[in-house]
Amino acid sequence: MADQATRGGHTFHIPVMGTGFTVDTPLRVAKYGITSVISLVDDVLIEQIRKLHCRIAEEPYEEISGHDEDARARRITAYLNLVDRLVRQQVQALRASPFEEGTDITRYYEMLPETPVKSAYREMLATENPTERTRKQDELRRLTVPGSIDVNIMTKLDRDIYRDAKKLAPEFADAMAALRGYANSSLTSSIIFSAGMNKRVYTYATQFADFFPDQNGVIKKRITLKVSDWRSAMIQGKFLARRGLWVSEFRIESGLNCGGHAFPSTGLLIGPILEEFKRRRVELRETLHAIYSEARATIGGPSIDTPLDMRITAQGGIGTAAENELLLQYYRLDGTGWATPFLLVPEVTNVDDVHLQKLAMATDCDVHLSDSSPLSVPFWSLRNSASEEARLRRIQEGKPGSPCPKGYVVSNTEFTDIPICRASRAYQRRKLGHLAEEGLSARQLDAVKEDVVAKACLCRDLAGGVTLKTGIDPEATPAICCGPAIVNFSEIATLQEMVGHIYGRLTLLANRDRPHMFIQELTLYLEHLRKEFEKCSLDLSTRAPKYFREFKENLLSGIEYYRSRAEHFIDEKRNHFLDDLRSLREALEQMPLVNPMNE
Repeated sequence: MADQATRGGHTFHIPVMGTGFTVDTPLRVAKYGITSVISLVDDVLIEQIRKLHCRIAEEPYEEISGHDEDARARRITAYLNLVDRLVRQQVQALRASPFEEGTDITRYYEMLPETPVKSAYREMLATENPTERTRKQDELRRLTVPGSIDVNIMTKLDRDIYRDAKKLAPEFADAMAALRGYANSSLTSSIIFSAGMNKRVYTYATQFADFFPDQNGVIKKRITLKVSDWRSAMIQGKFLARRGLWVSEFRIESGLNCGGHAFPSTGLLIGPILEEFKRRRVELRETLHAIYSEARATIGGPSIDTPLDMRITAQGGIGTAAENELLLQYYRLDGTGWATPFLLVPEVTNVDDVHLQKLAMATDCDVHLSDSSPLSVPFWSLRNSASEEARLRRIQEGKPGSPCPKGYVVSNTEFTDIPICRASRAYQRRKLGHLAEEGLSARQLDAVKEDVVAKACLCRDLAGGVTLKTGIDPEATPAICCGPAIVNFSEIATLQEMVGHIYGRLTLLANRDRPHMFIQELTLYLEHLRKEFEKCSLDLSTRAPKYFREFKENLLSGIEYYRSRAEHFIDEKRNHFLDDLRSLREALEQMPLVNPMNE
């Protein structure tokens, strides 16, 4: 197992959160060896943040207007180059700082997990001879490794661009231009593709040399796939391998126990999914390497005889050091992702003061899996966010929908030739006016109306935390895409405290009786199954009986998996874990999943 910690870095990363929460997080954490991820969805926000940090760093700023040629790609390149440059300067300053309390280099080593590098730091502290102590300090300066400045493209957000009602060439579509912006940057890091396979984006990556290994087998820009299961990893990995592109990391995310957009499976739980990756990891690597090697030979690039590194990581709902250690040790993962808890760390993420307090006080009633995404994908949302308040206010005023100022998620052509957004006023007005013609029952009509107006303007509002906090947009109404894990944390923390929590040096949990992450995900799946069946009962879903049978069978299989392995990976509160499993199994077995309309 390739272990990042043995190279001097951390065993966790900070995943992408919305469009604005982590837009400049690398400038806050990379110098401490912590990897984080920037969203490339919103180039307008990216340009605004570039201007902000140019001013802070006293660097010259020249605007890239949205009307300029290839503006989206150029804005992304310019910002990533700035972040890369500033982080390099930060690392140089860190290495030059003295080993004294409160300095950056001391913070760097104090936050590290227990690794050989951390041991070397402790040896230095215990060394009394000044000459030897200085020598060890110089070696430690050399061993500092900055975190990676990674980026994320949500492949579903690949809006075609129109000028004068004419569609531009595919390379100007949103995801394509974002990929080009990253590929042309100076970064040596990873791009994370999430939300499924986009064949034209994946194929477009072959146009850039940085995605291929150099003569030494080093890939400057690595590919990470966020996947839901082993099958998805194999299918997408093969597609890329046939084009001579290597997947350097598979990032497994819980289908429901996460933040932001959720992509639920048919009841496949993360524990059995991780078990399959553990069992078939070598098969995955060797299968993809064989295809990759053949493709590389066809392309005529350097021969790759030995499989390149392939990391397996996971994220979604991790809340304790014990759970973190379980994933690393039992499932032999190379790393974990921690997102939602970092929303309570102001020095890491961008949340305005009002919503910071709302997050700290959030309860189960405040966080829900909503229908607010215009993509019609379940979306974790804070009920009392300014975005939700503004959406409800517009409904009360008889003006549901948003003006759609950015349009990154336009996709609907039900009423227009050029796609519009389901959250837009233009769509919701048309759709609500058309419902009378759709022959719906009174119950169906109420449910469909509620679904139509539930859609929120995530393009603008997910940037609201940072634009409101920095004064870029004083009228912003932030949306908060925290996962359900936020209810277990109530303290506004420092970076050092949160890292200490991850590694078990202290605990920040407000709810010590919180369910295990596996139990939490299972509970969420039961609730999701119940809601899906309710839609089917209203004849608002085309789910076949087979879907519900498969879903239930997968959940029962997952419950049996956890029951049979609990003694191997659950130490604390094992009996409570098993009791929860029994209760959830009983609830599942008693759930009526037979719809007479479909049987």
